[in-house]
Amino acid sequence: MNLKNTSNTYGSVIKFLHWGMAIAIFALFGLGVWMRTLTYYSPWYKPAPHWHQSIGVLLLALLVFRFLWRLANERPNQDFLKPFDRIASHTVHIAFYALLLVIMVSGYFITSVDGSSVDVFNWFSIPSIYEKQGAEEIAGFIHWTLAYAIMALAGLHTIAALKHHYVDRDITLKRMLPNHWFNSSP
Repeated sequence: MNLKNTSNTYGSVIKFLHWGMAIAIFALFGLGVWMRTLTYYSPWYKPAPHWHQSIGVLLLALLVFRFLWRLANERPNQDFLKPFDRIASHTVHIAFYALLLVIMVSGYFITSVDGSSVDVFNWFSIPSIYEKQGAEEIAGFIHWTLAYAIMALAGLHTIAALKHHYVDRDITLKRMLPNHWFNSSP
């Protein structure tokens, strides 16, 4: 099992980051939707946002690591893809990075624009770097809107992967799956 990418497939580091971050992002989305239903008297009123923020900060660190890892590794060969598919794939991946970055930064500002720090699992705190009354509403709107956009993009990404696997019958999806799944036919 290779840690790094090869010309044929993605390495285990990228596979782990891809699937692990995908699960965490979907979980954070669900948690965020659920948090909006909580009342002040709910026992989860404070713990749920704490978990949401803490996991979000860790995901931001993983996002930066993933981007740097992507730059430092070769990309598997995509010559089998049509030019449109190559451009669409690149565009969607860049959109994922950009949307996730803005979602995570806006999440930080939701909490910190009133001068509060963001406490990450009681391990460390990230201090406020910008204070402005009322800005948390703008940050919240951006965070909420782009969270739905990332879910839509993830849906499109999933449909494209399944199309490549079942319609085009190429190796696009197989390259991101665990190696022991490689020998199965589409």
